[in-house]
Amino acid sequence: MTSAQFEIQLIACIVAIACAIPGTFLVLRKMAMISDAISHSILPGIVIGFFITHDLNSPFLIVLAAITGIITVVLVEYIQKTGLVKEDTAIGLVFPILFSIGVILIAKNANDVHLDVDAVLLGELAFAPFDRFVVSGFDLGPKSLWIIGCILIITVILLFAFFKELKVSTFDAGLSASLGFSPALIHYGLMTMSSITTVGAFDAVGAILVVALMIAPAAAAYLLTNDLKRMLLYAICFGIFSAISGYWVAHALDASIAGSITTMLGLVFLLLYLFAPNKGIIAVLYREKQQRTEVSLLTFLLHLKNHTEETERHVNHLNEHINWQKVRSKTVLELALKNNMIKFDKNIVSLTKKGEKFTSQAIDYIITNQDAKIEHMKDDFFLFRG
Repeated sequence: MTSAQFEIQLIACIVAIACAIPGTFLVLRKMAMISDAISHSILPGIVIGFFITHDLNSPFLIVLAAITGIITVVLVEYIQKTGLVKEDTAIGLVFPILFSIGVILIAKNANDVHLDVDAVLLGELAFAPFDRFVVSGFDLGPKSLWIIGCILIITVILLFAFFKELKVSTFDAGLSASLGFSPALIHYGLMTMSSITTVGAFDAVGAILVVALMIAPAAAAYLLTNDLKRMLLYAICFGIFSAISGYWVAHALDASIAGSITTMLGLVFLLLYLFAPNKGIIAVLYREKQQRTEVSLLTFLLHLKNHTEETERHVNHLNEHINWQKVRSKTVLELALKNNMIKFDKNIVSLTKKGEKFTSQAIDYIITNQDAKIEHMKDDFFLFRG
């Protein structure tokens, strides 16, 4: 592995960490697409900064771009608070306008400057190692590494300093205000850091990858845990994994690095979306199937409880009386037998003492409108679940 390859992967990993931290809070606040708005609407700030400094490498561009990002958030908030449109609509109104203003400014006044679509939307990590930070003849590494590294350090310091305030305001703004934390101040502070992070990563990786690294790792982590600290850790790990694996996929396929990293982020999210233990599609479908079977079992036990006549409790007539398919009847009967809820006597089904007790408690819970407690009751009675 060459030094350039190492530097590309290092930059990608640091960008992934820097984006994962604010991205986690954006996902939890249901403001994921604000990162997309910021990443596009900072273009006028970059262009205006260039008009003032005539230097694409000037830090003044970062400052103006960050200010433009904050203006974007303020405009979105203002339009949303009118109550006339929702937040997603407000985002869809603000960022295309600002982005278009930037495009017009480039087309009219900076046609000969390298501010094209590739630079604005795609970025190119492969070029990052060639833009060096040289001081007094000493090569200190890629400029992108220093820029995003400084932003990451600031982000981590602010995270540790204001973690409690961020956590409380994210989950309960009212409680945050009552405790003396200003939800608005914390909100705009988070938006400011999101803007600065987006701008810092903009030149190295491009707007599309910035959005992907902000949202996809956090969204994937949210499928695994409800604990904020773990979610931050998982999001960082997913970002780093996707950055490194995406680079080597791009190397093997001779493809875009940013595109490959984004693809890996998508694959990580897809796998967790399908197979996450509690929130994955397969787990949810299994849980729904289990609940349907348990409801059917309860219905079956109530039927036995309410009918003493043998014809109603004969195995051959259960399908007819409860109107079930044979497979469903067999499943429910097997589950009831496994849990020792029923017994057979010449193909006549009756409740055991355990089945009587369970059914009586279930009726009590339903009558008293305390059916939420049935789940706890099932845990006490069921050794085998559907």
